[in-house]
Amino acid sequence: MTIQNTLARLPCYLWAAPCSVAGLVIACVAVLLGAKAQVRNGTLQVIGGRLATGICRLPTRLKIVAFTHGHVIYAVSRTAMDSYREHELVHVRQYERWGPLFPFLYIGSSLIQKLKGRDPYFANWFEREAHKVEGSPFVGRD
Repeated sequence: MTIQNTLARLPCYLWAAPCSVAGLVIACVAVLLGAKAQVRNGTLQVIGGRLATGICRLPTRLKIVAFTHGHVIYAVSRTAMDSYREHELVHVRQYERWGPLFPFLYIGSSLIQKLKGRDPYFANWFEREAHKVEGSPFVGRD
């Protein structure tokens, strides 16, 4: 990413910053617990470690293999990061669009879907947008 691109994207980084800060706190804990971090696609990507081991032990319905907080993406393994990166980058763009409102809007969308008797994850508007990405492991589950 060039300096011009970075400067042009600065408002997006600032608008998503409150969520990215929360993500950085979790990233620090994850790295202290053995995760590896890399900067890629304008995001900090955190992979593996003991935090990931704990996540993998969650019950199936709660099992998370990748998730995003602002400009920080986590994945339980390199394979998961490679599989879900494009999907998670859509969520990064959503954080850039909605900033600190995004977590509330995401949860609200899930609650509305649940009240309508739909799956709160797969029917969530933000997930549906992310699932449309070519290469998303969820394409076709909408």
